[in-house]
Amino acid sequence: MHIHAYEKLWLACSVLLILFLIGTVTYGAVGPGVAMVADSEQPIDAQNLDESERFADPGVEQVGENEYAAYVVARQFSFQPDPIVVPADSTVTFYVTSADVIHGFEVVGTNANTMVIPGEISTLTVETDEPQEYGLICNEYCGAAHHAMEGKVNVVSQSEFESQQRGDGE
Repeated sequence: MHIHAYEKLWLACSVLLILFLIGTVTYGAVGPGVAMVADSEQPIDAQNLDESERFADPGVEQVGENEYAAYVVARQFSFQPDPIVVPADSTVTFYVTSADVIHGFEVVGTNANTMVIPGEISTLTVETDEPQEYGLICNEYCGAAHHAMEGKVNVVSQSEFESQQRGDGE
């Protein structure tokens, strides 16, 4: 049986393309830096967040010079705390978890966006600039009132943040 030269060329190209596809998929599955969320830390009990050290009373705390940690709980159909008040010109790390179903955590107008899974802690670090108010939305369908699940992230001056932390700014 005689195979034409062009048929041999197309056959060779097809085999190479298939091998390339298999190679890229294999590299993507086992390549460097690929890890599941739960591989980095222990899961938390989403049903008992009130007993959690960090999420029983979610809020913002200072962890370093111009560094803050914001602990947030998403539940149908709100974010806690609301609003989330953070100081301007600082680095804020959001630790977000869900008490019930999968939610989204998106700060509108920024690239701050993550999926929030019950029993997992999603971590997101952002740099704040001048005082401004941002919308906060859930961008994962979470139930009948999903469209109403929203909140606010208020970036305020350092002095206003300190007065609110003391409780005399309200």
